[in-house]
Amino acid sequence: MQQKPAQTLSRWVGMARADPLLACGAIAGPLFVLTFSIDGATRTDYNPLRHPVSSLVLGDVGWIQVVNFLAAGALGVAFALGLRRALRPFGGSTWGPLLVGTWATGLFGAGVFVTDPVSGYPLGTPGKLTRYASTHAALHDGVSFVAFMALAAACFVFARRFAGWGRPAWAIYSAATGIVFTVAFALSNLGFDQTEGLVSLGGLFQRIAITVAWCWLSLLALHLLRHDAPRQSTGGRPGAVNAS
Repeated sequence: MQQKPAQTLSRWVGMARADPLLACGAIAGPLFVLTFSIDGATRTDYNPLRHPVSSLVLGDVGWIQVVNFLAAGALGVAFALGLRRALRPFGGSTWGPLLVGTWATGLFGAGVFVTDPVSGYPLGTPGKLTRYASTHAALHDGVSFVAFMALAAACFVFARRFAGWGRPAWAIYSAATGIVFTVAFALSNLGFDQTEGLVSLGGLFQRIAITVAWCWLSLLALHLLRHDAPRQSTGGRPGAVNAS
């Protein structure tokens, strides 16, 4: 029987109270993506298809994206802690939560260290600087690269874990997310490096990577909130997640 909206809301509130750390992972992605999407749509001379999300930290209202980075990073770290706690009793992955935490820490660093202009934003700046204008920009790129690589690795780590837990659908979804994320991230970097034919699409490819990744993390959080973590079988090994 279909649940009424009030019953559904009550159920989600109950789950969030049961494990607020996992709930942080469910809301972090939608909040992050919604914020930078609205911010980018209201910026003069900013083209979401061309320019990176990080460029939103530049300008008079750059603090909005800075706060967005910091909030997403904090929520992501909380989720990583909840993920580790949820999976520990069931022989869960150590590397998976650690890599998710690395991704979140990188987002926090991206907010602390301001990037250089790229692809002509803000208006009047070159497509690509010949060298970093500040140490902050170099650190921004460094922590961002580590964060992206960590999340890609996390997808494949969880794909392996879900396969071992007898959840082939989640294993395939995790692996597919890792592949799409990695390819889109690589294409976005080529665009920001001013590669012919990709310059005008660098921002689009980056948004595909970010959205696909956050969608996976949010669904993973909801999956663990709604259902039990991988149960141990009678043989003492992790079994399947009690979910469809």
